[in-house]
Amino acid sequence: MKEDRVVTIEMIEQKILDMDKQSYDLSKIHSAYEFAAKAHEGQKRSSGQPYIIHPLSVAEILLDLGMDTDTICAALLHDVVEDTSATLEQLEKLFGQDVAALVDGVTKLAKVPIFNKEQQLAENVMKILLAMSKDIRVMIIKLCDRLHNMRTLEFRPEHKQRTTARETMNVYAPIARRLGIKVVQAELEDLAFHYLDPYAYQDIENLMGASKEEREIFLNSIIQKVSDYLPTAMEFKKPPQISGRVKSIYGMYKKIYVQHKNPEEVYDKYAIRIIVSDLAECYAASGLIQNIYPPIPNRRKDYISHPKENMYQSLHDCYLGKEGIPFEVQIRTWEMHETAEYGIAAHWKYKEGIHGKDKMEKRLAWIRQMIEAQKTSDDVEEIVRAIKYELAPEDICVMTPKGQTISLPIGATVVDFAYKIHTEVGHKMMSAKVNGKIVPLDYKLQTGDICTILTSKDPTKGPSRSWLDIAITSEARSKIRSWFKRERREENIQTGKSALEKLFRHNHIHVPDEELENFLKDDLRRHSCNTLEDFYAAIGYGGISLSKLLPHFKEQYHKNYEKDDEEPKDLPIVTPVPNSSRSKIILDDISDCAVKFAQCCNPLPGDEIVGFITRGHGISVHTTSCVNYRAMLNRDIPEEQERWVDIQWTESTDSSMQTSIEVIAQDRVGLVYDITAVLTESRIPIVHSSSRVLKNGNAIFDASIRIVNRSQLNSMFERLRKIKGVITVERANS
Repeated sequence: MKEDRVVTIEMIEQKILDMDKQSYDLSKIHSAYEFAAKAHEGQKRSSGQPYIIHPLSVAEILLDLGMDTDTICAALLHDVVEDTSATLEQLEKLFGQDVAALVDGVTKLAKVPIFNKEQQLAENVMKILLAMSKDIRVMIIKLCDRLHNMRTLEFRPEHKQRTTARETMNVYAPIARRLGIKVVQAELEDLAFHYLDPYAYQDIENLMGASKEEREIFLNSIIQKVSDYLPTAMEFKKPPQISGRVKSIYGMYKKIYVQHKNPEEVYDKYAIRIIVSDLAECYAASGLIQNIYPPIPNRRKDYISHPKENMYQSLHDCYLGKEGIPFEVQIRTWEMHETAEYGIAAHWKYKEGIHGKDKMEKRLAWIRQMIEAQKTSDDVEEIVRAIKYELAPEDICVMTPKGQTISLPIGATVVDFAYKIHTEVGHKMMSAKVNGKIVPLDYKLQTGDICTILTSKDPTKGPSRSWLDIAITSEARSKIRSWFKRERREENIQTGKSALEKLFRHNHIHVPDEELENFLKDDLRRHSCNTLEDFYAAIGYGGISLSKLLPHFKEQYHKNYEKDDEEPKDLPIVTPVPNSSRSKIILDDISDCAVKFAQCCNPLPGDEIVGFITRGHGISVHTTSCVNYRAMLNRDIPEEQERWVDIQWTESTDSSMQTSIEVIAQDRVGLVYDITAVLTESRIPIVHSSSRVLKNGNAIFDASIRIVNRSQLNSMFERLRKIKGVITVERANS
């Protein structure tokens, strides 16, 4: 990981002078700096450094990418509207409409009614996508802003580190990958991985085997040998540039833990890069390398003839070094190299900028596609799901019977394939053949498959609602939702109403019919529904996910219908004990009032606990790490804080308590058997369990179990984590 440097305006100006000062307006950049420095005066970062260091660092990263004057100015000013009294009108007057629009694009939305952090993230991502569809520089600034925040993440609280790292891995790194900005993508992934799983990060570093010095010696020996040989074997227009790199930590993690390869099977752990003048020299140099190193069979990847979705082009071949260590050789032209490293930002290096629109059209098609798909969904979080699962590092290539190649994300089904060919092909699909054999519609396609879609001639034929659970691409899901929205409104209303009533019955939510619209008013407003029928219809065609709204429904119901004065009166009210008291109440000694264990945190013997004195309920027991308890600590409400009392478990207890666990693993035959075998061998009773396959190919296993104490739970977790393919094991809310 890169150590953060303190960047000054003098350093940026000197870098511009060293590069090409004719391409930049130094006076405008300096004015933007002075405005930002004055606006942020007195503000500090979490590290204690003056805040202005952050926009200066973002500006330097963008300068290294070759971005233009307005982008550098916007980077210096990108937080002034959000964090100071400066306005967009001031920026437009002083620095022009383009700079103001860029700053507006990366400025987070003002506070709006939201139910959770995921929705807030989704709203802000959607705003950025809309802005970048007009000017891609918005996202390039945002990526560099996130990169510098990740470099300084150590100064943030631990829970903030994980939240930011997860957002980075799920949203910003995939976007950087699709835009082809590899230098940003690779560092974002490594930094996020470091905070999300520091133990695995260290394991991968250890698995790299040789020390950093030994790795450099190995690479330098190959570079030297190739550098000595190539100029003698053929005449180049200008000497090729040859460099080396060791695969990133996160790249190694994906190969070893996700793709289940042995470290010896990772052929591109070491790579040398040869940059030549033109296409002919690429293929000629590739043939010459075979004269000095034996090639590994069937390892060639020709991304020049078949570029990746992000327009990456290069020849990749694998060879064996004299020590028997495999390495990869990447050969490309200078233009290919700029695109490979800087992606869409390379347009500014070539001075094409936003004027080179023809070259950008194909590269930005996915943004417009995602925005269009979002319009058919009333669930704003759909956009984050689409980014996470569709902007995958690798796509699969499936062929039509006529030989046309269709690119799809890994995990795509024949439903996704049908809608990728044409909307009507998807709507009228009856069945599908893969490699000549009939397959179910949820069949997951693989690279090289030949897929044939069999359609109906019935003009009234349409998709099935169940296809929404099968399709993984936003394009297919959007088209299915659009059809139901357009063709089946009455049916949607009945389906949605029945689904909502069933959800309410299952969760013991009883709202009188005449009060239902008022009960749902926040949800109607958030999903742009004017009436209850609109809300039912949106549920019916799949635009609204009830499971995501359930926590809000429960909260509203508890607030409006489970009144304190409606509770039984025969339970004595406990007198609050000030938290400053040094003595703690022993849990089993509480005999004169009811005690219940909060479902928000499922406390177990061994957890640090506190009690909340309710009116009429008795004492509700929470863990000290419970989000509700932590939220109370941040609120200055004395009368509420006095209702929390210190309690502790009895020293010894033979009773067991119910809690819930969640296991996420790579889907395979026998997974559930292996999990339940561990629980059985640990003598842990299973109250209830369920499992399902996620759209990304993983499986999730949920179970309610009875546990004696936290020690037993931790021991069982350790055993579960050793099961083949298990990714995470966590306690879950009941």
